[in-house]
Parts: sequence; C-alpha cells; structure tokens
Amino acid sequence: MHKTLQFMRATDTEGVELAAYRLKWVAYSLFELWEESLEEGSPSAEAKAARAAEFENLKQGSKSVWEYHMEFAHLSKYAILTLPTMEARVRWFVQGLNPLVINKAATATLNSNMNYGKMVEFSQATENRKLKNRMEREGTSKARSVGNFGESFIGGRSACRGGSSGPS
Repeated sequence: MHKTLQFMRATDTEGVELAAYRLKWVAYSLFELWEESLEEGSPSAEAKAARAAEFENLKQGSKSVWEYHMEFAHLSKYAILTLPTMEARVRWFVQGLNPLVINKAATATLNSNMNYGKMVEFSQATENRKLKNRMEREGTSKARSVGNFGESFIGGRSACRGGSSGPS
C-alpha cells in the first residue's frame, strides 16, 4: 500500500508538472503572438499563414540539430493548434529530423519522460556522436588509403603483389 501511494504521488507530481509546462508554453506562445500584433509592422494575417505553412514543411535538411531547433521554436508559435500537447511537439520535431538522427530519436519518443527540451538535447548528442563516428571512419579510411598508396611505391614494392620488389 505504501509503495502504491508513493508511485501515485510521483505520477501526480509529474502530471502536474507536465500540465504546467503545457500551459506555460501555450500562454507564452499566445503572448508572443499578441505582442507581435501590437507592434507596428507586425506580420499580416497572410505572413502569419505563410509562417505556419513554413512550419508545417520544416525539415532539418543541412542544418545542425541546434539550427533546426531554433527555427522550429521560432516558427512553432504560428502553429499553436498543430501542437496542442508536448507529445505532438516532440513527434513533430522528430519527424523533421535527418535520417542521421531520426531513428534513435523516434525510439526515444517512446520514453514517457521525453519532453521537447530533452528531445533536442538527445538529438544533438546523437548527431554529434554520429558525426564524430563518421569523421573517425573517414579519417581511418583516408589514413589507410594513404598508407597503402605509400606502400605501393616505396622501393618499387607493390602491395598487390605480396610485397615483392621485382618480377618473379
């Protein structure tokens, strides 16, 4: 009974935190839109619709995860109705990621503790790790090819012929 009560308290606390975060994000987004509408030269309804469409078509492309996140965060305020929940926000973010990151990120979305901020951090770490591995592989293969090339011509020996220095 005691363990069940502790679990319920933890779950209730997490639920309250999640609800507060959602409300905070929606309130912040609505405030920004309201603030922009008061400013001179604020985007027209057509410009806002264009930004909403831009958000819907947003993909990481050649941008880093951080650059993609910044553009996602900027444009998402024009798509409040598209992102009613944290899960929707995370799912939409993941769908726009590059193949380099998307598989691991999609798996991570299954984690119930994965909010938007954690997903951005996770995606950045995954991207950094994959890029580092790719650079190491390319560096190793370049070193090997340079090494083999160098061996091919040193002293007239050919790596292809088992290292003999002349005709047999």
